[in-house]
Amino acid sequence: MARLKQLTPRVGALQKRVPQAQPQSRLRDQVYAWRKWYKTAAWQRLRWACIASALFTCARCGRIADSPDLVADHIRAHRGDEALFWGPANLQCLCKSCHDGAKQREERNVLR
Repeated sequence: MARLKQLTPRVGALQKRVPQAQPQSRLRDQVYAWRKWYKTAAWQRLRWACIASALFTCARCGRIADSPDLVADHIRAHRGDEALFWGPANLQCLCKSCHDGAKQREERNVLR
């Protein structure tokens, strides 16, 4: 019985007909391009000014905390609006537990 020689692969020769889908995170970054604003030095200065003007005190529970435990929170959600994002009057100082708990629940309920 004769031995079969290795078949040449023909799949590699075919051109791709279906474009590659972009990863979900890349699509999200394009839609939410404003998220990169949080990484700027201007935001860090604005955040610090908000926290310092509030005397390191949470606007909700009144707890005094160190700056890593505090968040400069947007009172009115900006959703990419630069005026609302950068406006110091739209910022309040919240402790991380108030921001991640009650405030986020309120914002989710508004969207529904």
